[in-house]
Amino acid sequence: MTDHDILTRPAATVVIVRDRPGKAAELLMMERASTMSFAAGALVFPGGAVDEADQLLAARYETGLPLDEAAARIAAVRETIEEAGLAIAITGDVDQAVILRLRDGLQDGALLGDLLDRHNLGLDLGALTPFARWHPSPFDHATRVFDARFYLARAPEGQFATVDSSENVRLFWSSAADTLALCDAGKGRVIYPTRRNLERLAAHRDFAHLLAHAAAFPVEKIQPWHEDRDGVPHLCIPDHLGYPVTAEPTDRVQRA
Repeated sequence: MTDHDILTRPAATVVIVRDRPGKAAELLMMERASTMSFAAGALVFPGGAVDEADQLLAARYETGLPLDEAAARIAAVRETIEEAGLAIAITGDVDQAVILRLRDGLQDGALLGDLLDRHNLGLDLGALTPFARWHPSPFDHATRVFDARFYLARAPEGQFATVDSSENVRLFWSSAADTLALCDAGKGRVIYPTRRNLERLAAHRDFAHLLAHAAAFPVEKIQPWHEDRDGVPHLCIPDHLGYPVTAEPTDRVQRA
């Protein structure tokens, strides 16, 4: 096992999709605080590292999923509550007051499983659809290495996203194409995996089409590599995983 493997932490990220009649679906984006050690100031989807409590909670549920997969989905649920105040994949009587209590409890150090029990809530991990999995390559020399699983989830009806004023300083809903245009205009910044995922998401107009697209491609761990193309160094990813752009000149790549 290499030092790179030892440093790796499992993580989960969720693309929350809100359909719009006659228009491209909007995705929930958040701007990370400039003080964060990872992806400071970047536009990202909600998410974070899988912790031990996520793994223990996963073991309680008979989901039929591998334990690491169930734990990652639970982490995505937990992080979305903490960072955005949205309760995805949670069953039971969920309203804004309950979500606030869940969020406050998590921020005070309570465990998600205990909070769900307290409020007679459950988890529907099938509400999260696997979309992608990204892992930095050793040549990145990243100080924080995340094996990040990306999921799709429909935006919950009647819930309102709000900033946590700690890890993120701004939340907004935007189509994938509009977010890319914002960044191309210098009004935002996305790191390499986020850009590739936004380009992929932009090709599909609503949640149903995104689900069909996700089902058409395998979810394999993506570890970008360097390759010279016409004498220009590029950062590349596989071309069989549904991404419309699979290479970018290295000097243009935005890193965490």
